[in-house]
Amino acid sequence: MKWTVKRAAEVQTAFLLLTRLPAGKLNTYVPKLTDAAWAFPAVGFVVGTIIAGIYITTSHFMLPSFASAIFALIFGIFCTGAIHEDGLADCADGFGGGQNKEKKITIMADSAIGSFGMLALILVMGLRILMLSSLPSTTEIATGIIICAVISRFSMVGYLCFLPAAKQEGLGNQASADNISSLFFAAIVALPAFYFGIFSFVYVIISMLVIALFWGIIAKYQIGGQTGDVCGAGQLLSETMGWVMLASIYAVQ
Repeated sequence: MKWTVKRAAEVQTAFLLLTRLPAGKLNTYVPKLTDAAWAFPAVGFVVGTIIAGIYITTSHFMLPSFASAIFALIFGIFCTGAIHEDGLADCADGFGGGQNKEKKITIMADSAIGSFGMLALILVMGLRILMLSSLPSTTEIATGIIICAVISRFSMVGYLCFLPAAKQEGLGNQASADNISSLFFAAIVALPAFYFGIFSFVYVIISMLVIALFWGIIAKYQIGGQTGDVCGAGQLLSETMGWVMLASIYAVQ
């Protein structure tokens, strides 16, 4: 099978896993989730472009920035199927309510949302709306939003590479990568985001990577490694931190 066919199928798998965007059906080659992890930053580019585009477009229709931010996040959630928000809620419930690793993982696997999960969603989503609405609707800001979306999904590959799977089933175990190649190729895909970010948004990138690292340490302490929920929550938290730094940069200009 051609190299290009395999890589295209892996990109397709990444979109099928992380979004609800139309990505077609896998035919002759169905890659493992671990083989598709390198394409996560590419998903971030598309989702980030949609969020930035909706925010800027609705702002140009003279909508209040707060309303534009809400519309942008609604479209973003439609794109991802709220997979990252679900991960955040599950982690908050498990980490906050479980007494040991096994109990935490059991709570995280429960589809019901508890008080910790609800509070986490309210606080984080409120912060995201507030930060996004404080940004000017410019092309430069679109670049910043896309950079945050790409690098936050690059951090997910880091979790899969450096943290062991916390349980024997689930997406975290299926996508877990036992070698550094996935992270290397994901870094290549994310390289434009790092390149453009270094010149204008270096503090944004640093803050996102710090939060991603801190979240990985928390997950290792809480449940001994990563799950799909941990990866999703890490993406949302690091991206939100990126938006906070973007807002702080433009607040002083």
